[in-house]
Amino acid sequence: MSEIRKTVKAYILDEFLPGEDPDELTDETPLMASGILDSIATLQLVEFLEKEYGIELSPHELDVDHLGTL
Repeated sequence: MSEIRKTVKAYILDEFLPGEDPDELTDETPLMASGILDSIATLQLVEFLEKEYGIELSPHELDVDHLGTL
């Protein structure tokens, strides 16, 4: 697993799934469709990604095609 994926997974587990089994969050787990990321959580994840990696996501990238899974 790439370092970026590990970091993002750890963030999601800490912020949105505290106490959950880390093995249950796989690369294929649907983050939005399963309810892990709602609109507020999606914005929090985007803020984390932008700060952590010095990137800027456009509004059209905040959808299931771009943030649907790890």
